[in-house]
Amino acid sequence: MRATFRNLFHTLDVAAFVRKRHDHALSVARWTVILIPMAVAVGSLCAAFLWSLDVATRTRFAHPWLLFLLPVGGFAIGLLYHWMGKSVEGGNNLIVEQIHEPGGGVPLRMAPLIFIGTVATHLFGGSAGREGTAVQLGGSLASATARLFRLDGASVRVLLMAGIAAGFGAVFGTPLAGAVFALEVLAVGRVEYTALVPCLLAAIVGDWTCHAWGILHTTYHIHFASGSTGPLLIAPLLLLKAALAGVAFGLAGLVFAEANHALGGWMKRLIPYGPLRPVVGGLLVIGLVYLFDTRAYLGLGVTAAIPGDPTISSFFGPEIDRWSWALKMLFTVITLSAGFKGGEVTPLFFIGAALGNAVGGLLGAPIDLFAGLGFVAVFAGAANTPLACTIMGIELFGSAHAVPIAVACFVAYLCSGHSGIYLSQRIAVPKRRAHYLPSGVTLREARAPRPREPS
Repeated sequence: MRATFRNLFHTLDVAAFVRKRHDHALSVARWTVILIPMAVAVGSLCAAFLWSLDVATRTRFAHPWLLFLLPVGGFAIGLLYHWMGKSVEGGNNLIVEQIHEPGGGVPLRMAPLIFIGTVATHLFGGSAGREGTAVQLGGSLASATARLFRLDGASVRVLLMAGIAAGFGAVFGTPLAGAVFALEVLAVGRVEYTALVPCLLAAIVGDWTCHAWGILHTTYHIHFASGSTGPLLIAPLLLLKAALAGVAFGLAGLVFAEANHALGGWMKRLIPYGPLRPVVGGLLVIGLVYLFDTRAYLGLGVTAAIPGDPTISSFFGPEIDRWSWALKMLFTVITLSAGFKGGEVTPLFFIGAALGNAVGGLLGAPIDLFAGLGFVAVFAGAANTPLACTIMGIELFGSAHAVPIAVACFVAYLCSGHSGIYLSQRIAVPKRRAHYLPSGVTLREARAPRPREPS
């Protein structure tokens, strides 16, 4: 009798095991069917977007007079969003909010609006990036896919994160960083592991698809050999310099984010009618071009119309450039605060590489290495994503520089405070002991004036 019950128990246990594995296999198959077509679509749109940006940039280089149409183009962008895009003006913050609290979803019209708006911004000379467009393309397509398959709230969160990963991985050619960015950007001090595999799959497929369309990404090289004098453990001076530079990178990210929010809020109060804000911003950008007698800080900053003008690649060279980081920050803050579309990340790459160049010269450190550190660390501080940026640095520059990259990114993250370019981020783990920040508060709420604590 005992043997009979024991055999029955084992039979039931095996049946339960088989049933669980069967359910798991069905879930994997279901998510694969959903994720791969969505990631292919996002990667294809990112490829079309990057191609369009290249055409727009080359057209602006060939016809410099297009800069004078920047206020007109800005008015058209503002009018387009005023008529059709009020529900998607939140951009990346809207997607982050929908991941935290799924509600109405991300409207599909976000994709064409941000695509057109960003290309127009670059065609006429606005200083903006491209990550915002990629993330919003991914988020809007992911939300549409969720509606198509009638997914529940938990599944919608996962799919939106996967959409972010696909867009970010495709537009920069860094799928691992794209996957981790989507998991890390939601909350300060926490990584969302529930979507780990979907984000990795979406980022890889998105990147593959973008490359399949013939899109090539700019490559950057660090020729300095971090371990040329032995293991990094016996080269503490280099890491100390990387940490000091990380402080500067974090403060730069903090200044960029706060300046963007402050000027954007001020312009909204001063000019309530949205389409007029880019007109004013466009006039200010034109004024800056003539004040500093240069067009080097327009557009992405990846290529230049005039040989010798500063670009991201030029900061990896031997020449020291003291102030390009500040000028690019000024051009970009005015452009984005006025309502032009694009993103912050590629300008942050420019600012970071330029600041790394200047700090490296000041500290007597390898210029190309510190340009690379700034490239990723200023972004780490501004976006509160040190892990994703460390992985991005390794993908872009190689694992030989992993330790100084991590030091710079982690220090920059700590020094940027409870601020950032994405105000819908929630604070899961404060960067310092701050009991006045309750768990789950957003960066927007953390920036709001608070009553002074009783002594």
